[in-house]
Amino acid sequence: MREHPLSIHSIMRIDAAGLLDTAEFVASPNCDERPAGTEISLLVIHNISLPPDEFGGSGVIELFTNQIDPQAHPYYQTLQGLKVSAHFFIRRDGALIQFVPCSQRAWHAGISNWQGRERCNDFSIGIELEGSDTTPFTDAQYEVLISLTQCLCERYPIQNIAGHSDIAPGRKTDPGPWFDWKRYDSSLGSGLINRPANNTPS
Repeated sequence: MREHPLSIHSIMRIDAAGLLDTAEFVASPNCDERPAGTEISLLVIHNISLPPDEFGGSGVIELFTNQIDPQAHPYYQTLQGLKVSAHFFIRRDGALIQFVPCSQRAWHAGISNWQGRERCNDFSIGIELEGSDTTPFTDAQYEVLISLTQCLCERYPIQNIAGHSDIAPGRKTDPGPWFDWKRYDSSLGSGLINRPANNTPS
């Protein structure tokens, strides 16, 4: 395995099947195989909360496992029939759930383009933070996200890190204005965060 600039001590390990040893695994059916020969080169940061702006419930798990009840909340009716997933979900307290092995393609990016390359699901890993565009993220989330990023960059040839809004501008806004890219980047010290200038906070 090649040495990566983020090769620092980490307690997280990913096995040959793409499963993280420190995450709870909840299998999502919303995934498939990556195109043959495709290297994982991009991390995509998202935010999600279900119901919107409510934290700690089971809505995200239910969405990613196709078990959401459209009658449980008015907003859930807009999600009926939606089949999406992400590789990882980090709760407000730092609890980490994996839904899709990294070796497989999660359905998190949708219509997307990164540096002229479309279908970002093919070559990316999606990380969802429990949160919204109106709420700061927690210290626990940053700590876990940083450790997870370090682990992923040791395991895969990651070249870039972007937000969902960077790969789907005008369609998506997450991880939103409360995500501290400078804190994330300075903690990594990797130079992998190469976001479009108009999306980079001052």
